[in-house]
Amino acid sequence: MSKLWGGRFQKSTHSLMDDFHSSISFDCRIYRQDIAGSMAHAAMLAQSGIITPQESEQIINGLKEILEDIESGRVQFSTSAEDIHMNVELLLTQKIGAVAKKLHTARSRNDQVALDVRLYLREEIDHICQLLKQLCRQLLDLAENHLDTVMPGYTHLQRAQPVTLAHHLLAYVQMFRRDLDRLADCRRRVNVLPLGAGALAGTTFPIQPELVARQLGFGALAENSLDAVSDRDFAVEFTAAAALIMVHLSRFCEEIVLWSSGEFAFVELDDAFSTGSSMMPQKKNPDAAELIRGKAGRVFGDLQALLVMLKGLPLAYNKDMQEDKEALFDAVDTVKKCLLVFTPMVGSLRFRKENMARAARGGFTNATDLADYLVGKGVPFREAHEMVGKTVLYCLQQGKALEELVLEEMRQFCPPVEQDVYQALDIANCVARRVTLNGPAPSAVRAAIERARRALE
Repeated sequence: MSKLWGGRFQKSTHSLMDDFHSSISFDCRIYRQDIAGSMAHAAMLAQSGIITPQESEQIINGLKEILEDIESGRVQFSTSAEDIHMNVELLLTQKIGAVAKKLHTARSRNDQVALDVRLYLREEIDHICQLLKQLCRQLLDLAENHLDTVMPGYTHLQRAQPVTLAHHLLAYVQMFRRDLDRLADCRRRVNVLPLGAGALAGTTFPIQPELVARQLGFGALAENSLDAVSDRDFAVEFTAAAALIMVHLSRFCEEIVLWSSGEFAFVELDDAFSTGSSMMPQKKNPDAAELIRGKAGRVFGDLQALLVMLKGLPLAYNKDMQEDKEALFDAVDTVKKCLLVFTPMVGSLRFRKENMARAARGGFTNATDLADYLVGKGVPFREAHEMVGKTVLYCLQQGKALEELVLEEMRQFCPPVEQDVYQALDIANCVARRVTLNGPAPSAVRAAIERARRALE
């Protein structure tokens, strides 16, 4: 088959080159965006007096028929036509004849592909944001049910201070809200129209790109034709945001893996999101969480691939940039798939509140509260810290918890203590007194849930 760009060539491309050069195997997914962009371009060409209204109508109707043919499965894309843009143009020529050849007036594949990818990514960002909001709402619902579920908070994976499960869940809500903010900010830079830049230097035709922008919902026009066709910052930026989403999912999944182990026993996994062993009949494995944790690496790799692809490219377009799509598509697919599994998996978890409370009472998680109590009695904090450290050492030697010491024992190390110290050491009180804006007290967490729900709206 002769190439649409083959006028100056005397030889056909090698069959190996055809296969190596072709991107239709993966860029076929942006057929809707390519057709939408071409319809808007055809309409603008007519409005600008570059083609007739009748030609524009014929082209647009032909493109609509091609869209219907593709979506009904009647189209088999051609590798020799290289990419989705050439495939659509070839199909249009077959359908409406010579007038189809006017569609590419004042346009290059360079600005066309930039347009298609931006249209595609804009839609996917909106979809991912909806999935993130669904996840946040799921976590907020869980948090409301666990305002009083006490658990240990950890630093260095060592029990540190008591918190609540609700407070712990809200930490992830904050992460995912930042992800939403990043995607919204990224979308603003995605939503820039590159069409009109041509191959790299614009066009001599009197085009009106603002008409295309209005029809396709773009918020701004690209201001430099060289940058318009060579910019893939938006793809890198999205993939970086996607990588952070995967970091947050992976961290949560790591905790689910830990919490579902016999050593923690904080949570029971639902059978629907677990698997068994082919050899060990007793096993219930957290495979969904482990797979999400593992898939984070894919998106990190996609980000690295995009950065390396771009880092040495001179202006303007280079064929290396064809490599942007597989990495971008993979990042989109992976994040969406993980969110679709993660949200119902989290919603199905059964938390073992008794085990969490028991763990919160162990490991001297109320030691800081004893130090704070002493400060309230007039002891400088650094001295109070030392007193409590010696008390903890004594408890370890005696096999006791702080609250199990009688006053006489405690006064060996902390002379100012009174009977009210036991209220200060009570785990529920330790949590309830932390009423700062970002603290774990049920009253503070309830207010935080309300703020988060309003923000998601």
